[in-house]
Amino acid sequence: MVLRVEIDEPRCVAAGHCVTAAPEVFDQRDSDGVVVLLDAAPPAGERERVREAALLCPAAAILLHERDGA
Repeated sequence: MVLRVEIDEPRCVAAGHCVTAAPEVFDQRDSDGVVVLLDAAPPAGERERVREAALLCPAAAILLHERDGA
């Protein structure tokens, strides 16, 4: 399974739940708290945390694309 992460930056409300759930994949800009994507193709060990981050995002600004294959 391949997981690709996208951010809809204009939708981000800087809640920070994504950083709490998956700090290896998400960060926040110091200036306004908007999400910064650190890894658009997280390794298998991070995927469950990334899915949780997407579920926790109050603005649905985290978009996940999953497909079979390498």
